[in-house]
Amino acid sequence: MASLRLIRSWWVILAFVSGFALAMLAEDLILDSHDNRIEFSAPRIHFLSGKPLDRLRNAAEVPFDFSITLWSGTKNHIFRRSVDRFVVSYDIWEETFSVVSKVQQPGKSASHLKAPATEAWCLEQMSMDVTGLSATEPLWAHLDIRAEDEGRGPGGLFGKGNISESGISLNSLIEILSRPPPSPQAHWQLDAGPLKLEDLRNHRR
Repeated sequence: MASLRLIRSWWVILAFVSGFALAMLAEDLILDSHDNRIEFSAPRIHFLSGKPLDRLRNAAEVPFDFSITLWSGTKNHIFRRSVDRFVVSYDIWEETFSVVSKVQQPGKSASHLKAPATEAWCLEQMSMDVTGLSATEPLWAHLDIRAEDEGRGPGGLFGKGNISESGISLNSLIEILSRPPPSPQAHWQLDAGPLKLEDLRNHRR
């Protein structure tokens, strides 16, 4: 009987640990706090796939438009928004990707990356300064990724002529976030929250 109770105890522990692991894996958009910035990751999302990947393997450059919105206090209060366009290319000989940011000044770039590292790199560039954000108020985040459709030409999420050397205008950004992507367009949307900044900081300790 003692051995049976021991086996049952181990099964309870295993179930708890497995459940915790599954809960971690079930996170779509993961937020992390470092200094005064929030960093984002989405290990379950793979935008280098499907038609965009086919185009890359056919030697085409594919722009991916990213938008992250952070609300604080309530879902009616937008604390900050971040947008960027990442142009990805593929080396068929090395079977690696290169990517460059088209909004950040000066533009950042990376090369000789595999697909998961390329996807992670793009999200790493979307980190947000949260100076002034209360550590105890709830916050929510929304990620929007859109692959520019073949044949649409420059514009994508931002719309033609909305990007300049200084970045993107607020009016254009509001327009972007209020306009749903066309149904044929490859896109991904993820959410997180409610969370608290103090919990994210405590998690790193």
